[in-house]
Amino acid sequence: MNDERVAAVRSFNRLYTAVIGVLDEGPADAEYSLPEARVLFELAHQDPMPVTDLRKRLDLDAGYASRLLARLESRGLIVRERSEEDARRQLVRPTAAGRDAFAVLNRRSADRIGGLLRRFADKDQQRLLAAMRTIGDLVGDRRRDPALVLRPPRPGDLGWVVERHGALYAREYGFDARFEALVARIAADFLAAHDDPRQAFWIAELDGERVGGIGCGRGPDADTAKLRLLLLEPSARGHGVGKRLVTECVEFARAHGYRAMELSTVSVLGAARSIYRAAGFRLVGEHDFDDWGPKLTDETWRLEF
Repeated sequence: MNDERVAAVRSFNRLYTAVIGVLDEGPADAEYSLPEARVLFELAHQDPMPVTDLRKRLDLDAGYASRLLARLESRGLIVRERSEEDARRQLVRPTAAGRDAFAVLNRRSADRIGGLLRRFADKDQQRLLAAMRTIGDLVGDRRRDPALVLRPPRPGDLGWVVERHGALYAREYGFDARFEALVARIAADFLAAHDDPRQAFWIAELDGERVGGIGCGRGPDADTAKLRLLLLEPSARGHGVGKRLVTECVEFARAHGYRAMELSTVSVLGAARSIYRAAGFRLVGEHDFDDWGPKLTDETWRLEF
């Protein structure tokens, strides 16, 4: 393992620990310890809860959990009882005083986190939250089927499409700034004709994160639409996002009276070409060019409705 990477993670751990120390629900000068606050939090969200489940959720050994619950019970915050369905199982539930205590702790924690977020501008808050989601996705329990949403673009979205095209295609294929300039011109055309009923653009989100986009614009004649700017973030690959975007674009064109759809791509984009082929497009023309740096083969694909 790269020593620099290990050192970077350890450095982040120290910073994260310091921040969490400020935000703990049960700081040193509070009347509840952090473990006590965590128990009250869990019970506020599942009432009653089997003691065995509580131990697993908080990673507590049996002896420590018993002492912790005894302290909370002696303060009148929880009660323990035997399950009516299985006398071998012990359940724990919060009392009215326990629920009131949790409400105070929850409000205190929300105020502290709100204070942390208010230190940053809205854009930086979004960056912080996105980074937290990324860490959670990588080291936590990943969802098998993240929620996919296609929506119209909001202010700033087409700028993001330009930026991501430029960055991704430069990194993966060596395209230079002239490619990004082309994408910017196409995006500007969409913005200039935003009220055209026969064109549309979609942004794809997975669990609220932008991961792709596509546009349907006017083609070379009144009967032909043009598929533009298919974008797919590496993190979204394997979730069917590209296929869904292309399907949405094709269905829009068909519903708005076009009789065919064309698109231009290059031969190195194998994954995109597979999506186009699966959607029914066929290759109708190609020529070599090097307008964006590397030598490429430009391809024209067409789908008849």
